[in-house]
Amino acid sequence: VQLQASGGGLVEAGGSLRLSCAASIGISRFNHMAWYRQALGKQRELVATITNTGSTVYGGSVRGRFTISRDNADKTIYLQMNSLKPDDTGVYYCKAISLQSGAYWGRGTQVTVSS
Repeated sequence: VQLQASGGGLVEAGGSLRLSCAASIGISRFNHMAWYRQALGKQRELVATITNTGSTVYGGSVRGRFTISRDNADKTIYLQMNSLKPDDTGVYYCKAISLQSGAYWGRGTQVTVSS
């Protein structure tokens, strides 16, 4: 399984970005898909998850500003990030979890928010 994250970049505080994570196989087989992020010198933290039925969970610091979604036909999940803050800076990773076969991580995409 390969996961390819894209859409990162440099944006000013208050701006928006949309991240994509494209999978090499159909994503409906995964029980959960998620976005994580890791800031320099900090531990990786959960940003948002979405189940194969569309239920979502968000980390407290992004709730109300970020939206996770999935498109099974395109084998892709998305993370719409609005009202970005400098604290949102980090490398964003996508993860796919199958209760049968385990977890898979994609390469990250860098998000930098300038103040």
